[in-house]
Amino acid sequence: MAEPVLMLALSPTMEEGTITRWHKKEGDTIAQGDLLCEVETDKAAMEYESVNEGTLLAILVPAGGRAAVGAPIAVVGKPGEDVSSFRTAAAPAEARDSAPDAAPSGTPPASAEAVSPAAPVAPGDRPDDSSGITPPPSGLRRIKASPLARRLARERRLDLGRITGSGPGGRVVKQDLASAKHLPPAGTPAGGPAAAAGGQALRQDERILLSGKRQVIAQRLAESKFSAPHYYLKIDVDAGRFLETRERLNARLGEEARISVNALLMKIAAEALRGNPIVNSGWKGDHILSYAHADIGLAVAQEDGLITPIVRDCGGKGVLAIERELSELIARARVNRLKPEEYTGATFTITNLGSYGILEFTAIINPPGSAILAVGRIRRVAVPAAEEGDRLVVRPQLILTLSCDHRVVDGAVGAAFLKDLKTLLEDPIDALYTLKL
Repeated sequence: MAEPVLMLALSPTMEEGTITRWHKKEGDTIAQGDLLCEVETDKAAMEYESVNEGTLLAILVPAGGRAAVGAPIAVVGKPGEDVSSFRTAAAPAEARDSAPDAAPSGTPPASAEAVSPAAPVAPGDRPDDSSGITPPPSGLRRIKASPLARRLARERRLDLGRITGSGPGGRVVKQDLASAKHLPPAGTPAGGPAAAAGGQALRQDERILLSGKRQVIAQRLAESKFSAPHYYLKIDVDAGRFLETRERLNARLGEEARISVNALLMKIAAEALRGNPIVNSGWKGDHILSYAHADIGLAVAQEDGLITPIVRDCGGKGVLAIERELSELIARARVNRLKPEEYTGATFTITNLGSYGILEFTAIINPPGSAILAVGRIRRVAVPAAEEGDRLVVRPQLILTLSCDHRVVDGAVGAAFLKDLKTLLEDPIDALYTLKL
């Protein structure tokens, strides 16, 4: 008997997913565990492995389409079974995901194809510009484009009429948009923005649609900021020995590996958390949970947001093991290939904007942790010499800012942690005595 294939929750916070690619086509035989399709969740691109067996009778949500968790995306059964009822039930949702912007009442639909200037039309027949995209100034012609390409073009404000399609019959597909990143917005006159303004560049307001990931980031950060009473502690660190230790480690390793600043920071932070376990704890409403291991996350920027890959049990690993694991996680984070367990559940988080030249900043706590460490850039500063007198020396200095949840971490507790962290950074050998290379 034919049965639907449902959109599964591929991450703990997933409410809907976008199918980016089908690995099976209608008529293929599938077994449990087969790679069926790829789904973009709120945080990453995930592989959907089939839990059904049989013949793929129908694909209800094409590549580029969205579906809520629990909604049918395909039908599996025996060859020849009737799936018309499934297609009928799925048609409204599919149409919403693939159809172009609605036209005003009384205007014939433009099929499933995009529009671009061509033959003249009456003013009353112009398409609705409620999407925020400037409508064509002179007329309409049909442009062949896939549903995903149309959606991406709307989000990026690209004119499909100016893009050469590489698909069947000149159809514009997703890959064709890669070389069109810098095209002017839809509706810009042929001479470009400068022509529209008599030779001066014309900057238009832009409506940027939110991805599912961006919406989740906004929701979580707002919840964290307004539910956890944040306070901030700042300390400056002489980073001279820290940098020297990293240089010596890398010289010892040779061509085998390179220890990054972030990996060394994570190791030393784990040792500071060992002596200040309440900072490595979480608020649970009716109790505080002190975590057994320092599972440290590092904030990583992506094109449409950020993600926090986690190195588990940093206190029980050497800095080289942390570096290797972190490098692999960051590489997969850049291409949205992290598994949910690799970016959820950090007990402590580090965010480093030093490479951007930022001197110091405050960060919002990443639940379930109760603290996040903001790391600025290392700069050379004139400071008094260690011996008595007025002589100044130039030393590399680092400013650290700790954001704490006051429900868990009292001021004195947070200050004690930062003091210990400063001591370890200024003499890293104490943190690395158990170093496993």
